[in-house]
Amino acid sequence: MALFAIVIALLLEQVRPLAPHNPAAAGLHGWVRAVGRGVDAGGEQHGWLAWALAVVLPALVAAGVHGLLGWLGGWPLQLLWSVFILYLTLGFRQFSHHFTGIRDALEAGDENRARTLLARWQQVDAAALPRSEIVRHVIEYSVLAAHRHVFGVLAWFCVLAVPGLGPAGAVFYRNAEYVLRYWRRKAQAADQPVSPALVQVAERAWRAVDWLPARCTALGFAIVGSFEDAVDVWRSHAARFADANDGVVLAATAGALGVRLGGAALKPLARDQAGQAAGAGALAAEGLPGKPPTTAHFSQVVGLLWRMVALWLLLLVLLTLARVMG
Repeated sequence: MALFAIVIALLLEQVRPLAPHNPAAAGLHGWVRAVGRGVDAGGEQHGWLAWALAVVLPALVAAGVHGLLGWLGGWPLQLLWSVFILYLTLGFRQFSHHFTGIRDALEAGDENRARTLLARWQQVDAAALPRSEIVRHVIEYSVLAAHRHVFGVLAWFCVLAVPGLGPAGAVFYRNAEYVLRYWRRKAQAADQPVSPALVQVAERAWRAVDWLPARCTALGFAIVGSFEDAVDVWRSHAARFADANDGVVLAATAGALGVRLGGAALKPLARDQAGQAAGAGALAAEGLPGKPPTTAHFSQVVGLLWRMVALWLLLLVLLTLARVMG
């Protein structure tokens, strides 16, 4: 059932991508904001309580609905629920339009437009970026976005699908990423900022939540890319990144594609947008081994990501056949 749910959700997302300001996103935003305002009192214990309410409670609700639907109508209703949850949490189209727009601008020779689109996407200062650095940042942000919107969600969905709680895993992962991003931004805001303890709790929790998915993504990139190079760069250079999980993903990407990633992170446009950009502040100070990034690497990145999807589906097919035959 997990295999069918993932395939259907990916197809739906390609045909009819979810609007950025959809009711589910608005509801999550309102819930996380309310939890922060109502529970955050500056202590670590308050931070963990707020995190549990913002992340764990919705996952438990998703698991409860999944179980209830199974009791009421069996696996067909559970399949529909899984597709619905994956449609909300999983998908390339949640960020791919940014990648496509910047790629098209660079291929047309319009570097100023590419800088503007990159700055608008990540809310960073890209005004002085040379062409190769634009390409590098787009690759890094796109790979991290693919990991957080697709492969990390798949990892947690499949892990909890074993005990029959796949939708809870997808909700758990996406909410953990969202609360970190939201509370980091609010910590820098002038109006009703959250406490440092709340942000620290969200960061610690996210490192634990993303530990396994990041390594699954890195291993998958190695398998569908240049395996030996990906593993070598991963082992030798991932520790140079401030964020260990992002470092694993980006180092494996650099080795798999033979492209030079890493370098100075971009600065946020404004104080209240600090930390909003994916991977901001998490990049190695010096570039990793590989060829300088060019627009030709964009097609290689797209191919790498789709081969990774195919690998996930192949693994699920094999696991499904093993379960049926066993």
